[in-house]
Amino acid sequence: MSAAPDLLTPEFIAELEALRRRLEIRARSGASGERVSRRRGGSAEFEEHRPYAPGDDLRRIDWLAYARTGEPVVKQFRAEEDVILRLLIDGSASLGFGDPSKLEVARRLAAALGYLALAGSQRAQVLVAGGQEGRGPGLNQVGPPKRGRSALAGLLRELSRVSATGAVDLTRSVEQALLTSRRPGLLVVVSDFYDAGPVLQALGRARAQGHDVCLLQVLSREELEPNLEGDYTFVDSESGQSVELTLDASAVDAYVARLTGLIEELRGWARRHAASYLRAVTDEPLEAVVRRFVTRESD
Repeated sequence: MSAAPDLLTPEFIAELEALRRRLEIRARSGASGERVSRRRGGSAEFEEHRPYAPGDDLRRIDWLAYARTGEPVVKQFRAEEDVILRLLIDGSASLGFGDPSKLEVARRLAAALGYLALAGSQRAQVLVAGGQEGRGPGLNQVGPPKRGRSALAGLLRELSRVSATGAVDLTRSVEQALLTSRRPGLLVVVSDFYDAGPVLQALGRARAQGHDVCLLQVLSREELEPNLEGDYTFVDSESGQSVELTLDASAVDAYVARLTGLIEELRGWARRHAASYLRAVTDEPLEAVVRRFVTRESD
């Protein structure tokens, strides 16, 4: 699909590679705290086999098991547990707002995080809430977990198929994602989070199950700093319902206060649940958001 390469330009990839190399140097020097890495244990105790995936180290293949079954499998050690990165993208119509749209920024951020995982021989999976015409409001796309640089093109194709269409039940989508997750991993939810309350309850269950959670809120500059006064007809992008409103300074102030309250609700939840909250603004460079993600900083 032609849109896929645009998610990661050569310049953006070069910056991601530089960031990844810095993380590798930190890891070799004993520094900790970065995401999209392996969980290190204290021993190399064999734990289980898992199916071979493109990009795996061929030295890890259990050739005796392959001879018995005819299926290539890789030895998994407790000292190097796999951490799967699950990217849950909100495909609701509200993500179509902005220039560039919030969805475009969400897809590019997901592509960047997926790239870092795959380049580090970790697994990445794309999950899409809604985002497809004529489909239900829950999970409509569950891509298979991918590993290795060779899987990047497939991950980008999955992201390029996401559109901002209709209403989405993000709470239900989180719950469905948990049902498809055999093991805890790193769950990144990319959304504008305008209906945060029920979603946060579901994400609380994700934390209770051992998942690491990152709330990645994408907002446009117009949403953060509205410059509107006068008579307007507002149309709900998800329900299609319209309402006539007269906006003055007090109405704009009330809107800003409500949005600020939403942001603080997300931040507070992240602090209480040992999760992280990051905000991306559509007119700002994405590299800083990616850097804060991998170094476990919160906004």
